[in-house]
Amino acid sequence: MFRKQAACLGCSLALVISFYSSGVSANIESDPWEGINRSIYQFNKKIDSAFVKPLAQGYHAVTPDIIETGVHNFFSNLGDVTSLANNILQLKLDASLTDFSRIVFNSTFGLAGLIDVATPMGLKSAEEDFGQTLGYWGITSGPYVVLPLLGPSSVRDGLAKIPDSSINLWADEVDHIPTRNSGYAAELLDKRVGLFSVEKLISGDEYGFVRDAYLQQREFEVKDGQMDGTFNQDDF
Repeated sequence: MFRKQAACLGCSLALVISFYSSGVSANIESDPWEGINRSIYQFNKKIDSAFVKPLAQGYHAVTPDIIETGVHNFFSNLGDVTSLANNILQLKLDASLTDFSRIVFNSTFGLAGLIDVATPMGLKSAEEDFGQTLGYWGITSGPYVVLPLLGPSSVRDGLAKIPDSSINLWADEVDHIPTRNSGYAAELLDKRVGLFSVEKLISGDEYGFVRDAYLQQREFEVKDGQMDGTFNQDDF
């Protein structure tokens, strides 16, 4: 099981693989711009293969596990602020209190979020974003889109990245530009490292696999795991 990443993943990707392997496939009507999407997907893949993946492999190879985990925990802690805001917008009191508690404990006892002390206490991250908030209030995802450099998305989720990006403590609090950019790079590499193991599970048409996996995952997240069928997030 690969590490959970903040931007983007609320349920484990193993669950998404289970959906795909069981024959659950996205309706082709959800991807009316497939030709353009495939072109952008190939562009993103070339950029990843040439730059991002090699850098992530090097980062993973030379960085001690304790530091790598600290970087992951630090940015996950910042991500809990976005999750808190969206849980409030969804009127989810219990989840909001959990996010708030996670931020307090991890920011203090966890040394500014470098150590995740909240999860062992039973305070699990909800990982909510504005796309999920719009979905909660009945806004459909719209057509599937592949964003340049950013990857799989939808019309709803793509637009939702704008308000989510405005809740960025790293950008707001770090004025030193080289330090800020180094943080962005570290977060990107951490997210890319988290995808190493799942890449091995992709089979068949890679574009279709990623599309279906993304759409199934987002549906799962918006519905808080209340999907038709027998899948349960706690099983993974």
